[in-house]
Amino acid sequence: MSFDRIAVLGLGKIGRLAATLLHEGGFDVLGIDIQAPTESLPFQCMSGDVSDPTTIGELLSSVEAVLSCLPYHLNIGLARAAHLAGIHYFDLTEDVPTTNFIIELSKNARGLMAPQCGLAPGFVGIVGSSLADGFDKCRSIRMRVGALPQHPTGLLGYAFNWSPEGVVNEYLNDCEVIEGGIRKLVSPMEWHETIYVEGVKLEAFTTSGGLGTMCDTMLGKVENLDYKTMRYPGHMDLMNFFFHELLMRDRRKLAGEILTNAKPPVEDDVVYVHVAAEGTENGNLRRKEFVRAYYPIEIAGARRTAIAWTTSASVVAVIEMVREDLLPSTGFLHQEYIPLEMFLNTPTGSLFKTGAPGR
Repeated sequence: MSFDRIAVLGLGKIGRLAATLLHEGGFDVLGIDIQAPTESLPFQCMSGDVSDPTTIGELLSSVEAVLSCLPYHLNIGLARAAHLAGIHYFDLTEDVPTTNFIIELSKNARGLMAPQCGLAPGFVGIVGSSLADGFDKCRSIRMRVGALPQHPTGLLGYAFNWSPEGVVNEYLNDCEVIEGGIRKLVSPMEWHETIYVEGVKLEAFTTSGGLGTMCDTMLGKVENLDYKTMRYPGHMDLMNFFFHELLMRDRRKLAGEILTNAKPPVEDDVVYVHVAAEGTENGNLRRKEFVRAYYPIEIAGARRTAIAWTTSASVVAVIEMVREDLLPSTGFLHQEYIPLEMFLNTPTGSLFKTGAPGR
């Protein structure tokens, strides 16, 4: 079911860029936020209370698809409204309960329900499953992502270029893994390891949500599957101290406010991606890797941070594939079912080939 008219709800840095990429790709875009942007944008914008079900229903009546760039706690209401309207639904959530709710909705959806279309979950799942597909038998898929300042300061070595609410949840919620062929939950900020990307020393540790639905789809197909966040060395111990010894785990909203105030966003950021799969080919053990460092680039006449363009481009590439009937038009979309080459060959997905503009 090809479509052109799409609403983008939430016009923060990522929402604005996603809407701009969609506009440049030929979509008829309607941008919606609680307060319409003051700057001039190349697509139609309007204000509306995106937390009000009646308002959302009215806003969605004139579009064929909706992309949520809203805080995760608003996505259930929006997904319900999209399901009722019979239109396609896309979001960037890493929240597991939200995704489980959308899976249930998708069972009788008239449009495609596609959450978790960001960087992680999203792009890294596409990469991980594509690496694993090349093996006769896959024994492990290890996925790591880090969105970091290029020039870190202080002991934390971090900047909140992503939603503080989302980061706090990732650090505190249990993490799904497959270990020794068994699906299980493990604690966040554990399983510490050292990784190097482009000669930069990083640490990685468990965080929640990055696997998306992969534990469902890969159980019985891979012996070991996990996702970890990458940070500069020393970060994990300090965050464990902050959340557990100081008991900030019981005050999540305040924790996010403290951390954002201490480590505000930066323009010079970098997104590290390290995905590896191991398995056998013709009886021989092999390892395949996809390792990249993505930096800010210019898109649509403006410099975009690495986390903004990688997240925005991930979901826009998926939307482009749905429009071209390369992906299903109804039901639930598992990110890991998307072929990597197909993703990279979309106009927007091509940005991930080198990190340079593909337009």
